[in-house]
Amino acid sequence: ARPAGRCRGGAAAAAASPGRGVGGTLSRPGSDGALEIGEADFVVLCDALKVSEGVRERAWKTYETLSAVDGAIAYNKKKKETWGVCIFIVAIDLDEMTFTFTELLKSISISVCTFFQFLKEVDVNMDTVSTKVDSTVSRLKKKYDCMFFSLFLCLCRISAELSSLLVLKNYWITFLLAKGKVLQVEDDLVISFQLLLCVLDYFIKLSPPAMLKEPYKSAVTAVTVNAPARTPRRGQNRSTRTSKQIDTDTKVIEVLCKEHDCNLDEVKNVYFTSFIPFLNSIGIVASNGLPEVEVLSKQYDELYLNNKDIDARLFLDHDETLQPDVIARSQLERTPVKNNPDEEPNLILPQTPVRAAMNNIQQLIMILNSATDKPSDTLIMYFNNCTVNPKDSILKRVESLGHIFKNKFAEAVGQGCAEIGSQRYKLGVRLYYRVMESMLKSVKCSQVCFFFLSKLLNDNIFHTSLLACAVEVVMATYGRNASQSDGTSAETDLSFPWILNVFDLKAFDFYKVIESFIKAEPSLTREMIKHLERCEHRIMESLAWQSGSPLFDLIKQSKEREGQTDQPEPTSTLNLPLQHNHTAADLYLSPVRSPKKKASGPSLSGTSTPDPQPTATPQTQKPQKSTSLSLFYKKVYLLAYLRLHTLFFRLLSEHPDLEPLIWTLFQHTLQNEYELMRDRHLDQIMMCSMYGICKVKNVDLRFKIIVSAYKELPNANQELPDFHWVLKPPTLSPIPHIPRSPYQFSNSPRRVPAGNNIYISPLKSPYKFSDGFQSPTKMTPRSRILVSIGESFGTSEKFQKINQMVCNSDCQLKRSAEVSAAPKPLKRLRFDIEGQDEADGSKHLPQESKFQQKLAEMTSTRTRMQKQKLNDGNDTSASEEK
Repeated sequence: ARPAGRCRGGAAAAAASPGRGVGGTLSRPGSDGALEIGEADFVVLCDALKVSEGVRERAWKTYETLSAVDGAIAYNKKKKETWGVCIFIVAIDLDEMTFTFTELLKSISISVCTFFQFLKEVDVNMDTVSTKVDSTVSRLKKKYDCMFFSLFLCLCRISAELSSLLVLKNYWITFLLAKGKVLQVEDDLVISFQLLLCVLDYFIKLSPPAMLKEPYKSAVTAVTVNAPARTPRRGQNRSTRTSKQIDTDTKVIEVLCKEHDCNLDEVKNVYFTSFIPFLNSIGIVASNGLPEVEVLSKQYDELYLNNKDIDARLFLDHDETLQPDVIARSQLERTPVKNNPDEEPNLILPQTPVRAAMNNIQQLIMILNSATDKPSDTLIMYFNNCTVNPKDSILKRVESLGHIFKNKFAEAVGQGCAEIGSQRYKLGVRLYYRVMESMLKSVKCSQVCFFFLSKLLNDNIFHTSLLACAVEVVMATYGRNASQSDGTSAETDLSFPWILNVFDLKAFDFYKVIESFIKAEPSLTREMIKHLERCEHRIMESLAWQSGSPLFDLIKQSKEREGQTDQPEPTSTLNLPLQHNHTAADLYLSPVRSPKKKASGPSLSGTSTPDPQPTATPQTQKPQKSTSLSLFYKKVYLLAYLRLHTLFFRLLSEHPDLEPLIWTLFQHTLQNEYELMRDRHLDQIMMCSMYGICKVKNVDLRFKIIVSAYKELPNANQELPDFHWVLKPPTLSPIPHIPRSPYQFSNSPRRVPAGNNIYISPLKSPYKFSDGFQSPTKMTPRSRILVSIGESFGTSEKFQKINQMVCNSDCQLKRSAEVSAAPKPLKRLRFDIEGQDEADGSKHLPQESKFQQKLAEMTSTRTRMQKQKLNDGNDTSASEEK
């Protein structure tokens, strides 16, 4: 029989006849004692999922810990679901997934949406979910919400429009198999939908034209009529046959793209570079008719079992485990409206995620139709007016980054999708030239202005940032896919900051161009503006604070140049919108700038306004401040305060006096202790500031409560509560080894804690031997009463005087306690561990008197000294024997 798992050091065999242990747990007969391995149903669940012993043991311990927290009644009522969550968490952390996600859902009889919600509750109450589990769950959510659920509904609607004779099962399984073999990015909705249209094209052309609806019937008829006969094919060369075949084969695709607002060129690219090679790889030939479902399903089994995720074939059976929750279902279906009781119900459906994505793409393409892939004549004119013409460097940069982008896109999505990456990059280049021209048109020409233009247009970081921002807008437009139940949109693996890694661009440099980009392109949709704002927030909260960021050097230089003279931002100003007229030139060329002339200067975004500060002479001009750093900090303060205020209102609304204190600590840390932000997140400093102030002010607020409340915030980073996500601890310095002196010099006398000038001296060494007996060196009393343990005590007067001194000090302490209350010790700033909030770490019982405490300490000291005496004597005897 397969060995079962162990918990608490026990072992059991699942196939053996286990005995019933205490509390409903199982134990193995014949073992030493009743070694628990979990309840009977838990063992059955583990056996069904074929989990290893390590997973079984840790999962049960996790369940026991979860059952002991507050509010564990809910978990006790849902034991099986809780076991499944614990097994799922542990299996991922240990990289021992012996089951698929669908098998887990089936074993505990729960839907995918309910499982995700229950896992979130467990995470809030336990903080057991690691970043590894978060990443896996995020991938599963994207695959369900953004891919299968949306695309399957779309396929059902399209197949109903085609004909009732077409087999939906063939469509779906073929698509799943094609997507699994062609795409490496499983949550790219646009490419997946384009691949779905290729599958539909394949099956439509195999269907009898008479059984199809228009306009597909006419398209299939045109393909049949225009198809070349077999006899003259020998007289045609290969290129002629291929061109005619392409011309006829794309008729159906053209209709599909027109009906669903999809770009024809992109779908053709997917068809010929990805879908046709896929058909050849699995041995499907169009002339053989419809492929067998059993053959396709068997090949999909291999993909599904290898990925250990969701069996998307269950959508065909309307399986309960894949059904959406009530909220999502209400968003997809509305109550049918009847104008007449005798008429059929008119079902009104909202805009599907696929339709929304296609509309956004079409809108972007319409904007860029008038743009070109090369600099316009207007841009060429600006380039010619520069001191150094930047045209050649701009063209070379665009070309080199294009090759890099194409390769990185193919690596992320799939080698068959390399040309799709090229098409998206071309759209980004068009937007790049368009925004650059818009920026330059707003410039007021002057001698100083051309100086700035020449310097800016020859700046490599500026151009790389502007191009990256343009490409990011294109990628985000294609990547905005299915809406979640909470109203937010999921993003693909190609989302920000992926573009920064592709272009080898620092996040802080990318941040400088975002606001100017938005102002220069008024046709950006509201969704794209929100996306760029989210990118800016991510940079301010973490990306700009990563190691290697130029931000740290800029702060250091600013501190050395200007000093730490800035005052904390008042909270009243942080409630107001941030108003400024800074441009891209201000941010990229700062702080190295030439003196401005009055009422002149570049305005590469928005309207140009003169500098309100008077012009200073070079002799009296103060060091130029870094505009990019100043604006960055103002935005960071605003973002930080808004998040702090939201969290503070949820937790400490009854203590309004603490908010200024927490904000002062928070702001001081960001400004003066900025190294604490290295490789960390802004919200971590926020939570620590709140906890620290509450601890100092004796406000009972556990750190766990702060974390739980933080997770409920709209923009919370769910990875932060796993504090293993931050820095790895530094390498600890080795403790120096202090060699023991061979002469064994005596240490200084030790003072008795809380005693009145009472000291205990250790044994004197080296030892002298007289009359064959070992005895310590005699001590000469001076100004203190000295007692040497180990020699004759002499009279009892010494101890009487010591007792009298101890009693006097004890009485003095009691009298002082009666006059005034004892000072309250300051608490240490520790996390919430039971029994560790003592200021001095002592463990005395409250009913013990001061004298009893002193006596216990003196007894402990004497015991240690006696042990030391024995050890020293043994060492000396051993040396004498040698």
